[in-house]
Amino acid sequence: MYEYISGTIADVTPEYIVVDCNGVGYLIYVSNPYFYEGKDKVKVYVHHVVTDSMQALYGFSTFADKELYEKLLNVSGIGPKSALAIMAGNDNSGLINAINNEDDVFLTKFPGIGKKTAKQIILDLKDKIKTENTDIFEFKNIDTENKKLDDALEALKALGFTDANVKKISKNLSALGDLSTDQFISEGLKLLTN
Repeated sequence: MYEYISGTIADVTPEYIVVDCNGVGYLIYVSNPYFYEGKDKVKVYVHHVVTDSMQALYGFSTFADKELYEKLLNVSGIGPKSALAIMAGNDNSGLINAINNEDDVFLTKFPGIGKKTAKQIILDLKDKIKTENTDIFEFKNIDTENKKLDDALEALKALGFTDANVKKISKNLSALGDLSTDQFISEGLKLLTN
């Protein structure tokens, strides 16, 4: 629902920040609220959580952190607050290395994460998070040199096509040459639905 909120910091508490955006104060739970203290204008990437009893915004300083948070939420047994606690470190490379190296002892150091949940995190996320560039966390993908094609492949996955099926057609799409993202999507849909 929300991608990010830009504004000024109106309040910093131990649990959350309040971002004033054109006269509306957004309460956003963040892993380290004091990171925002003293900053004038901020852009906070947010994840909106809706449950039977509440709605909440969870915020991150980078889009990559938001993506990692959302991947953690997809792990069985991890809720919004647990995922935020796991994300509390300013540098998530240790977390990513622990997942990819199957270091469940490292993961059990986080609050609310037992051995079973740590193993589930590893099972669900191992080899699905890149470690080369910790500014960009993304599921390992077909590596092409064509940004438009990469965007089209991601769009096809977002439509619900499996990674395996999208990977099968990637070479065919790549052979089509320099098309727009929209054209790659159209051609990809034709290949996937025939």
